[in-house]
Amino acid sequence: MKILVTGAGGFLGWHVRLRLSALTDHEVIPVYRSNWQDLPHLIKRADSVIHLAGVNRADRDDEVEEGNIQLAYDLSSAIKGAGRAIKVVFAGTIQTDRDNPYGRGKLAAQKLLEEATQDVSGSFVNVCLTNLFGEHGVPFYNSFVATFIHATIAGKKPAISGNSVELLHAQDAAQALIDALSARDGQVQPKGLVIGVREVWDMLQEFHEAYEHTGDIPSLHSKFRIDLFNSYRSALFPSHYPIRLLPHTDPRGSFVETVRCHGGQGQSSISTTETGVTRGEHYHLTKIERFAVIQGTAEISLRRKFTNDVVTFGVSGDSPVAIDMPVGWVHNITNTGDQLLITQFWSHELFRPESPDTFAEPVQLSEKEDQP
Repeated sequence: MKILVTGAGGFLGWHVRLRLSALTDHEVIPVYRSNWQDLPHLIKRADSVIHLAGVNRADRDDEVEEGNIQLAYDLSSAIKGAGRAIKVVFAGTIQTDRDNPYGRGKLAAQKLLEEATQDVSGSFVNVCLTNLFGEHGVPFYNSFVATFIHATIAGKKPAISGNSVELLHAQDAAQALIDALSARDGQVQPKGLVIGVREVWDMLQEFHEAYEHTGDIPSLHSKFRIDLFNSYRSALFPSHYPIRLLPHTDPRGSFVETVRCHGGQGQSSISTTETGVTRGEHYHLTKIERFAVIQGTAEISLRRKFTNDVVTFGVSGDSPVAIDMPVGWVHNITNTGDQLLITQFWSHELFRPESPDTFAEPVQLSEKEDQP
């Protein structure tokens, strides 16, 4: 199936494309601000549309309301212009029953798209989303969680309400949108976790205290804590890495703690790699994975999905460090020395053969494969 994804360059767009790439064989036709004018032509190639493009915040309230309506109007015109039945999945919101600019704009957008889809005898599903958070959220724009993470790392304390909110991780939202491609017409509303705003802040302080200086992994005994920790880690990469490990040396030799985990599952493994050989070349959707070189020298390289820039760390067993792989970043390790490379790998979960959460892709792309 060919799926046109509007807002492909945004926060939710990245997560939707990541999940589509990992778990499906669908071809994605990405639509960004830069090629929005090509929408009428691009939609003619598509079997389905996931409409994510929207305006969350702006300098003026009317820009939020009118911006969401204009985007839907452009897409509605393209749907009608295509002149054939098409499946449309709309990233809606729980705020449509509230009298605010965002809710009004999204409700009007929903109606425009539903009418246009019906005009061409297509199928329309509104995925009613609650408050989203996740890796690479933009502070002061996508989510208060992203703002809290930014403040935590900067050592600042924002205003914190005593309210409770329903939070949904962006990967769960992405899955709901993908599932809607095969759903009947109507509305679906994926459920998040209702949690106190202050509880989120306190959890981030716990994470930061454990992880910032020593790289200790906090307790990961629930899905929400894993999702929140992954979101926090994404904001630290790459400037926070590598994590320096402290050798304890005496006349017998050295002892280095490579992983200290405060709770939850965990699995360690050791690999050997011959000179010039590269391991890895994959990415994960949720897995927390740590690399620590014990012997030899290596380069650890990473590239965020749908980008070209590669981040590389030179590492050595003589000065032990740890690199934690961010979710959605393709990564590898190459033995650059003249002796056998020994690496310890640690994951926060036990290996699951039925669902390994490992998706192959090279770090270095050819010119033909370069991302836009």
